[in-house]
Amino acid sequence: MTEDVHSAESSEKSGALNEVVEIVKTVVYALLIALFLRVLFFQPFTIPSASMDPTLLEGDYIIVSKYSYGYSKNSIPFSPPLFKGRILERKPDRGDIIVFKLPRDGHIDYIKRLVGLPGDRIQVKGGVLFINGVAVPRKPLAPVMVDSGYGFTRNVERYEETFPNGKKFITYDFGPDGDVDNTEVFVVPENNYFFMGDNRDNSLDSRVPAEIGVGYVPAENLVGKARIIMLSWNKGASLFKPWTWVLDARPSRFFNTLK
Repeated sequence: MTEDVHSAESSEKSGALNEVVEIVKTVVYALLIALFLRVLFFQPFTIPSASMDPTLLEGDYIIVSKYSYGYSKNSIPFSPPLFKGRILERKPDRGDIIVFKLPRDGHIDYIKRLVGLPGDRIQVKGGVLFINGVAVPRKPLAPVMVDSGYGFTRNVERYEETFPNGKKFITYDFGPDGDVDNTEVFVVPENNYFFMGDNRDNSLDSRVPAEIGVGYVPAENLVGKARIIMLSWNKGASLFKPWTWVLDARPSRFFNTLK
């Protein structure tokens, strides 16, 4: 009888141990699959600022395709120095909305619109963007009132800009005399890119030197192309306030494809 009891207890312990092992294996497999998908295909990002208004709003939850431009060390979480350059590289198009690693700190993700390709001459004069000496056409739209971020709203001019490749998008402009509305001519180095935010007077981008801004962005720093706004919430929403998940949702922005 005693031997039978010991045998039953041993069998129960062995069964429990096997169950724990199976659970751990399932979790590990799930994590490996998630990592594989994140490295090779898609990665979610949350928009933290107003620098890409009105295209992307603070609180938008977007999906970025990692395969669009090939892969670099920055395609992998924590950017381990496994190799240099890009594998299966594909060149981005002017006007793409791209997530990239900040050149001065490879642990920080930025998202901006690609304005300048290698060899381009980029300049802003009176708030107007010039590419290779030619002003980018912009059509004025009705102005809007937006949150200034300082507790009051302000009037903002809107323009529909058209890049040389035909890509159209809307920008915000506070006026022609902002800090980055009149710049030098930037000549984009080989294997680098020049980025700007659509909220032209509220964007720390390539117009600002790399020491405090973005500067030129090496091709290796590109992470992926923004594809779709999956979900969106107002700034007051919080993970720890479940009622805000509904009250502060912006359903009109759900599943919007980015151009």
